[in-house]
Amino acid sequence: MAVPKRKISKQRGRKRRTHWKATTPQVSVCPQCNSPKLPYRACPSCGYYKDRPVISAKGI
Repeated sequence: MAVPKRKISKQRGRKRRTHWKATTPQVSVCPQCNSPKLPYRACPSCGYYKDRPVISAKGI
């Protein structure tokens, strides 16, 4: 099994991880009620997905 011959410094490890960034979720607009929603998911406010009601809406 390969074993490192020398200690890897903190700076070297941190340099390697500089591109590990969290991406913001893309938000689309519901065509039915114009509220923001995540793509490819049912709208949480009206319950529509692809112009069809698929879940009962909250608070209605």
